[in-house]
Amino acid sequence: MRAAIASLLALASAVSAVGNAVVINNSLDTLYLWSVGDTTSSEFTLAAAGATWFEAFHAGTVNPGVGIKITKVEGGLFTGAPTQILGYTLDTSRVWFSLDAVNGEPFAGQKLTVTSNGGTGSIEWPTGNDIGDQTRDNSNDQDVVLTIFQST
Repeated sequence: MRAAIASLLALASAVSAVGNAVVINNSLDTLYLWSVGDTTSSEFTLAAAGATWFEAFHAGTVNPGVGIKITKVEGGLFTGAPTQILGYTLDTSRVWFSLDAVNGEPFAGQKLTVTSNGGTGSIEWPTGNDIGDQTRDNSNDQDVVLTIFQST
């Protein structure tokens, strides 16, 4: 399955010429995800145990940043549920990314990692607890991958 995901992501990157924001759900929970920039996408349901979602990096015209917002509650973006945010901002050659939580920590007790090839490194929340402001950057043609692991 991972080979198929890697092939799909490589194809998407090759076609779009920019990298992707990727979320991999390795937990046993169904998750709910929205891409929020100039507009808010429809809710996407991310099944448990290995489901993957991605979008090509893009910048808004009013707000250049994009937040990939994830909850454990259907419709949670609009009800104040604890929300995990993979944020990114695309510029001419770089993508800047960060990890944040609002309204609580939805993945407390679960490891979270944000990885990319090259750039200034990764972000890791070993127990799902917010470890403070960490922003990293990478070439904008490389994927940024948030992986959510099962409880430890």
